[in-house]
Amino acid sequence: MRQYTILILLILHALASTTIEAQNYQRKYVELPVDIYQGDTIPVIHMQEVYIFQPPKFKNRRAERFYWRTVRDVKRTLPLAKEIHGIVTDTYEYLQTIANEKQRKQYLDQKEKELMQQYTPIMKKLTFRQGKMLIKLIDRECDQTGYELIKVFMGRFKAGFYQTFAALFGASLKKEYDPELEDAEVEKIIYYVENGYL
Repeated sequence: MRQYTILILLILHALASTTIEAQNYQRKYVELPVDIYQGDTIPVIHMQEVYIFQPPKFKNRRAERFYWRTVRDVKRTLPLAKEIHGIVTDTYEYLQTIANEKQRKQYLDQKEKELMQQYTPIMKKLTFRQGKMLIKLIDRECDQTGYELIKVFMGRFKAGFYQTFAALFGASLKKEYDPELEDAEVEKIIYYVENGYL
């Protein structure tokens, strides 16, 4: 008899909790924008654009390993490319407030030292593949190649120097991101990463 009493009490407690939760839930509401269409009031919900890609199919084990290495490289370098985009934007906006050319040069020299100090240890940890990926993703995020960015902010001489240095390692700061052809698979991976699918 005691077991039934405990069971009934538990059921009543669960029902009471559910009723309280249901009452609380009923009080909450969200106002949606509406549109009138042929006399009917229709709620309007703006949704994020959705892309549907075929799941990756691999010819062999080697192609699968290449794909997952690319995923790893994108996850490692995309946040850096976005940070660089933010730095470029902030630097450009700040430079617009400086009228004196000498002060602009001093600011850029100081900024270069700060960035070298902050990012050199991070860049040293990147693999060669990740370094090449970062160069492309900088072009994707900033809509300018690394070479063009360095030339704009630091001059043709430094841009040439850094390009030569990159070329010694088989890379190019002039490499452009091509989402339609060469980098189409990378673009899919970026979409998956940015939307939390990978």
